[in-house]
Amino acid sequence: MNDASLDAISTDETPDTAPRPGDSYVQSFARGLAVLRSFGAEAPRQTLSEVAERAQLTRAGARRILHTLLHLGYVEAEGRLFRLTPKVLDLGYAYLSSLPIWTQAQPLLEELMQTLRQSCSATVMDGDDIVYVVRLSAHRTMSINLGIGSRLPAYCTSMGRVLLSGLTPEVLRARLSKMALLPITPATMTDIDALMAEIAQVRRQGWCLVQEELEQGLVALAAPVFDRSGKIVAAINVSGQTAGPSVAHLLEHSLPKLLETAGRVSGMIRLQQ
Repeated sequence: MNDASLDAISTDETPDTAPRPGDSYVQSFARGLAVLRSFGAEAPRQTLSEVAERAQLTRAGARRILHTLLHLGYVEAEGRLFRLTPKVLDLGYAYLSSLPIWTQAQPLLEELMQTLRQSCSATVMDGDDIVYVVRLSAHRTMSINLGIGSRLPAYCTSMGRVLLSGLTPEVLRARLSKMALLPITPATMTDIDALMAEIAQVRRQGWCLVQEELEQGLVALAAPVFDRSGKIVAAINVSGQTAGPSVAHLLEHSLPKLLETAGRVSGMIRLQQ
């Protein structure tokens, strides 16, 4: 579909009544980001109406933004369906290239993966989610495909709980109270007091084990990565299937190597600060 095709799509000119936070807030830019975020694994291709609904925009507003993104090469059209193009990856990789530590640390994570023969990842916190900055898969451990930039909820993941353990109890409770604590599996912990106690234990012991809370059959161990000030800035983990090595085996054999690798990555970060 070309620009003319976009212009031919009927629109609803109902004005967007979302309040502006302030004079420095560029609402049109925020709407453009909302359109980009409307695409994902659950909606890789969308019609104009679907984009408008998911981005909470009018059809007229969504049409103009899609028109712009199409012109810039971030979106392409197939008939009445729109999808993102690989050019969108430039935006994510700009973030990663600004953090060269993960390029330098990747060999350490590859070594960990090869030693343990388990998938290995690194994440940082963004809002209520963890975002993958390194993903090395030794074998298929999850039903969903994860890669750099993938997001998962923090409350039910090993790396998320490690990152949350860096918050004070007061801040942590406030954060948890605003999260949608959904029972993703029968084992998912959703009670705030139980999560507070679990994350406090993670804070004391310096690592986290999560079993089947994100996906049935999945077990993961995570450890924190610190900056020079002692702040938790990232987390790394190893993961596998519950049908594989026992939890006792993971704690005895995998945990020491995971903690060692996390310490080495922390050392690299401290040297660069």
